[in-house]
Amino acid sequence: MENRWDETDAARWQAEAGDDPADRALALRVYSSRLIGSDPDLVMHGGGNTSIKVTRRSLLGEDERVLHVKGSGWDLDTLLAPGLPGVRLEPLLRLRALDRLSDEDMVNAQRQTLLDSTAPNPSVETLLHAFLPQDVVDHTHATPFLVLANLPDAEAVAREIFGDRLGIVPYIMPGFALAKAAAEVFEANPHVEGLLLLKHGHFTWGPTARESYDRVVRHTNEAAEALGLTGPTFAPGAARDLSPDVIRVLPRLRGALAAPGSGRMPVLNLRANALTDAFLARPDHAGLAGRGTASPDHVIRIKGAPVIVDVSDDSAAIADKVDAFARNYTQVFERQNTRVGGIKTMLSPLPNLAWIEGLGLAGMGANAKAAAIAGDLGEQNMRVAAAGEDKGGFCPIGEDDLFDMEYWSLEQAKLGKSKPPAFQGRIVMVTGGAGAIGRAIAAAFAAEGAEIVLVDRDAEALAAARQDLGTGVTLALDVTDPAAADAAMAGAIRQFGGLDILVSNAGAAIQGALADLDEDTLRAAFELNFFAHQRFAKAAIGVFREQGQGGQILFNVSKQAVNPGRNFGAYGLPKATTFFLLRQLALEHGPEGIRVNGVNADRIRSGLLTEDFIASRAAARGTDPAGYMAGNLLGREVEAHHVADAFVALAKSERTTAHVMTVDGGNIEAALR
Repeated sequence: MENRWDETDAARWQAEAGDDPADRALALRVYSSRLIGSDPDLVMHGGGNTSIKVTRRSLLGEDERVLHVKGSGWDLDTLLAPGLPGVRLEPLLRLRALDRLSDEDMVNAQRQTLLDSTAPNPSVETLLHAFLPQDVVDHTHATPFLVLANLPDAEAVAREIFGDRLGIVPYIMPGFALAKAAAEVFEANPHVEGLLLLKHGHFTWGPTARESYDRVVRHTNEAAEALGLTGPTFAPGAARDLSPDVIRVLPRLRGALAAPGSGRMPVLNLRANALTDAFLARPDHAGLAGRGTASPDHVIRIKGAPVIVDVSDDSAAIADKVDAFARNYTQVFERQNTRVGGIKTMLSPLPNLAWIEGLGLAGMGANAKAAAIAGDLGEQNMRVAAAGEDKGGFCPIGEDDLFDMEYWSLEQAKLGKSKPPAFQGRIVMVTGGAGAIGRAIAAAFAAEGAEIVLVDRDAEALAAARQDLGTGVTLALDVTDPAAADAAMAGAIRQFGGLDILVSNAGAAIQGALADLDEDTLRAAFELNFFAHQRFAKAAIGVFREQGQGGQILFNVSKQAVNPGRNFGAYGLPKATTFFLLRQLALEHGPEGIRVNGVNADRIRSGLLTEDFIASRAAARGTDPAGYMAGNLLGREVEAHHVADAFVALAKSERTTAHVMTVDGGNIEAALR
């Protein structure tokens, strides 16, 4: 592990903090926290926390000791000063005299000591940071330390590696009891450089941010070297190229994980690399599945075990395995809930992690971010379980402690309880995604929480669209290529696990009187404005059938389909055919829960309607460009975002299919009967 402290960067952070000594020390604490957080082998996704003790002047002009400790909702890799809320240290130290302190009272007491009442809740391990006397304290879940902490003889191995330089703390759930126990271990040998928390992680400290960070790196490297966890064999390796046939297991899995009665499926995050290959090739991997998690706090993201499926499993086989997982989870919950007095309400019994024999692992989540977190933790758990088992045994906390952690209110609070956006977890593909209308459609669905797949032949324009959107993935494909539709579906499956909504938007207007057009031009117009739509719809239906939860297809048709314009026959003919395609698909696939709708728009600033074209058409009609664009019953220009809003409205209309919505500001000649 590389020590990435850079004095130039550190000085910049301090300079930006100003002249106050406490603020400058806090700036270095932020800097070193970000160094720790940016290394996934040290901490992952909310695991770990950091702190610093400084002296500040109170409103009454008195010096007081203040503990800045990571706050809830902040990750170390993106930490800023507000993410280290300040709490008055002295009232927290007095709590140590208590024999017991409930979690609720602990959180309340910590909030009462905040310097800023609007700050986030301090870490659940605030008291542990407070009870240790050092100025700077770091708590990490480094992969080598998780291997060490979960060995059956972890204390003896730690002594071999570190001698008496680390104090050993038995497993206790985070909170008041752990804080007291850790302080007592330190006080029994105040010369230790850090603490090993069995089944949990690692603490270290120092008088400055750099010295504590240096110890984090040094200790981690010592543990890695002693356990043989260095070198490329311990790294995941590059993702493997996978055939479309192999990854078809993902939509089948996704469909089996749908919330009963809702059709809402999780997003999947696939990891297929040398690490997953080696782990799933182990003859004992199925036995390791039921052992538990490498760190107790992982359980809220990946539950206590994965579901194991095979790449060759059909939908029925996968559904059976998911049902078996859910039944077992329910039995464990009922058993454990009885133990704690029947006070808990069961969470979803569905898995958050899958081991797919013959492929890799998949993290599952309500959105792409949550799925990626589960994927990251799944990989780390594979590494820890494999290395631990090979070094003497992977022995994490048992069922009782795992249940207590999963159903601990302070851990559940990390997940948030806000109402999800309408399309959270929905995967939306937009063809022609780099154009004005395509970008607007993508932005409208992204604003509703959807995961976006942009398809366009212009790679440079796609990159710009992705940057503007700030999310999603791009696939540079020519939709007229007969292989493009299947390639696009494979890309969506590889990235997110499947597809929920296809917005077949790509198209272009070709001008010219029909009698003067050559056949090749007309055929090219049909390739883009009809056959590409047909092929993408067919490919999407194949994915929807694998998932078994219905789906949606939305076509960008055009007013040309019902109201032909002079010299636009090569555009109107295939669009009229696409209009019929929409109705035919709706008729044939409604019984499968697949809805098919479309939008007829007119005079949108995109494609053919360039500024020069608009100016020429306006001049021909004796008006200005604004007047030409507002030439409708409402007298107002129709913009790309209005078209996008129509697509979103149709997607939300759960009992609507075979419908075409007109978005043209009013044009009686183009009105549908």
